[in-house]
Amino acid sequence: MNAYDLGGKRAIVTGGAGGFGIGIAQALLAGGATVELWDVNGDGLQAARAAFAGARVAARVVDITREQEVEEAVAAFATGGRIDILVNNAGVLGEVRPVWETSPADFRRVLEVNLVGAYLMARAVTPRMRGQDAAPLRGHIVNMSSIQGKEGMPMAGAYAASKAALIALTKTLAKETARDGVVVTAVTPAAAETAMAKLLTPERRAEIEGRIPAGRFVAVDEVARLVAWLCTDDCSFSTGGVFDISGGRASY
Repeated sequence: MNAYDLGGKRAIVTGGAGGFGIGIAQALLAGGATVELWDVNGDGLQAARAAFAGARVAARVVDITREQEVEEAVAAFATGGRIDILVNNAGVLGEVRPVWETSPADFRRVLEVNLVGAYLMARAVTPRMRGQDAAPLRGHIVNMSSIQGKEGMPMAGAYAASKAALIALTKTLAKETARDGVVVTAVTPAAAETAMAKLLTPERRAEIEGRIPAGRFVAVDEVARLVAWLCTDDCSFSTGGVFDISGGRASY
C-alpha cells in the first residue's frame, strides 16, 4: 500500500469506532497525519483507540447531530493547531424495508446522522479552514457517501436519500470554497465489509452482491486508500468530485 504524504496534517474522522473510521485512520496515520477519532459510542471509541499503539491517535465522544456539541468539540480540537482534514464518515443504515413500511422516526434518525451531522461538522470546520494559511491548501473535507446515493436501493430509502443529499452538499460546499484552498470531495463505495454488512441477512447480501459486477463487497482498506489520497495536497483540483469505488456498479 502506498503511504501518501500527510506529514504534519491534523485530521478529524467521525464514525471513528466503526470499520471505515478505523481503516481511514490507519491510512492517514501511515502518511504521517495525526488523527482524532470521533464517535457517539464511547465504549466502541475507546476500543478503537486502544487498537492503535502510536501516540498520534486521540478519541473524543461527540454526537454529531447536536450543534453545540459539534461546535465545542471543533473549537477544542482547533486549540491544538490547524484542522487540515475532516472525514465525514459517521453513518447509520436504518430500517431495511420498503418506504411505505418504514417509520418516520427512523427515516428522520438516518437523515440526522448521515446528512445533518455531516452538515454540522462542515459548518463548524469550514470557517476555520478558510482562515488558515495556505500550505499550499487550507484543508480537505471528504464526505463518505454511497453508490446507493447515485442509484437508489430497494429497502433502503432513508439511507439512499441521505447519501444522495450528501453528494449535493459536497458539490455545493465545493463551489462555495473553490477559491479558498479548501477541497471538498465525496466517495461513493459499493457495499463494504464493515459492521453494517454483518447486519445483512444472507438473502440481502446476495442481492447486493448481485448488483456489483466485481461480485464482492469492497474491502475497507481499498476505500481507505482512496480517502487518504483525497486528503493529500496532490488532490488539488478535484473539488466537487465524486469518486466511485463500486466494483463496476456505478453507471454514471
